[in-house]
Amino acid sequence: MKSNFFDKVIVGIVLLLIVVFMILASYTTYATKRTLVQEKQSNLANEAHLLSVQTISAYVQGNMDEEYLQERLDEFEDALKTKVWYCNEIGKIIAVSYPKNYRKVPNNIMQIDKNIDIKDGFTMTGNFYNTFDGTMISVGMPVLLDGKQTGFLVLHTSLTELDNIQKDILGIMYMPFVAMILIVVLMLIYMSGTILRPIAKISATAKEYAKGNFDATTGVERKDEIGELSDSLEFMAGELNKLDIYRKNFIANISHDFRSPLTSIKGYLLAMLDGTIPPEKYNRYLGIVLNESNRLTKLTEGLLELNDFDTHGPVLKMSDFDIVDVIRLTRNTTEVLCEKKKIDFRINCPAKNTIVHADRMKIGQVIFNLVDNAIKFSPQNGSIVATVTNKNDKVFVSVKDDGPGISKEKQNKVFDRFYKADVSRGKDKQGTGLGLAITKEIIKAHGENMDLISTEGAGSEFIFSLPISGKE
Repeated sequence: MKSNFFDKVIVGIVLLLIVVFMILASYTTYATKRTLVQEKQSNLANEAHLLSVQTISAYVQGNMDEEYLQERLDEFEDALKTKVWYCNEIGKIIAVSYPKNYRKVPNNIMQIDKNIDIKDGFTMTGNFYNTFDGTMISVGMPVLLDGKQTGFLVLHTSLTELDNIQKDILGIMYMPFVAMILIVVLMLIYMSGTILRPIAKISATAKEYAKGNFDATTGVERKDEIGELSDSLEFMAGELNKLDIYRKNFIANISHDFRSPLTSIKGYLLAMLDGTIPPEKYNRYLGIVLNESNRLTKLTEGLLELNDFDTHGPVLKMSDFDIVDVIRLTRNTTEVLCEKKKIDFRINCPAKNTIVHADRMKIGQVIFNLVDNAIKFSPQNGSIVATVTNKNDKVFVSVKDDGPGISKEKQNKVFDRFYKADVSRGKDKQGTGLGLAITKEIIKAHGENMDLISTEGAGSEFIFSLPISGKE
């Protein structure tokens, strides 16, 4: 079964908690046992001192016989669960509590270990030289009377009681730990439902997008980061869908725009080769072939220019110049075209400052494209007005015609590549559908905007802005 990221997170957190608990439990076990042993050793030392004062001193002074001493030691073991060995000053064992509980009691404690210091005392933990079956805490302490050593006490107590206390402490720790594990697991399960399921939906939707199904939706409606991710993915899908539609339209348009002149060129050349067109008409039809070739060249140059814009952006050579001079030059260039349709091309300049900071050649291309577009759509005896105005630190240039206008639903598309607002215009209007797209890119490269104002039946007006010279 395929494991997911959140499964690994759950297992990782649970394992981490277990490891932390084991380390904590080990340290707590060690620290608790050490503290309990130290405390028990201290208690045994106090008990030995109390026993020497209350009982052993009376025996040494002759106020207690050996039988009564044995009884007192047995009572001491019963009361405190501590075994008592009493030795004289040279280590000879005088009395032991409940001696019958031992397989054999040595005559002298030095027989157990010659290195036992009966002058200063000792503390140790273990089976006391294999004397006991279990682990014991043993404390040895000299018995003093009037500053003189009169004997030696050795007290032994089992660690069983301490082990029980230790187990109780660890048992208290286990319950909160188990409760914590359960709480964490429940929280992770809840997070799995609230995080993993939406992510799984987003992942499945992304796979649909990869297949080309851009209409698929995630179905995630949230106001958090996951919701933002879902919205961003759906927005991306919408943009990809637009791009896919644009790609298809691009291929269709470029195929159409290349096929038409190529068909004409091929048709006329074949007609000339097979004799359909007589030699005396070659000049006329060769002129048509040349015109179609120029159309293909213009289309190719436009595509290359736009491709360069997409890759690097247009390279601008900025300078200061008078925008009105550029408009006048464009009017002179298009004078023949205007005369053919008897179009009145006027320049209106209420602006006080017409010196702009821009790329003169590129802006000349923009104005020419706008004027050329206006001429194509202007009727016979129509008019074109180029207006230059100032506002704040900008120069605004508009080119207005009195053509058929553009409907609102088409106005957002006129700057798209290969888009032609009038699909009926064909051989008599040799546009490539790239002029306005190039124009938009040039103005955008200058950091300025281009707008369109158009009403059906009342003409169209294209407006763009440029910075005044010396201003940013």
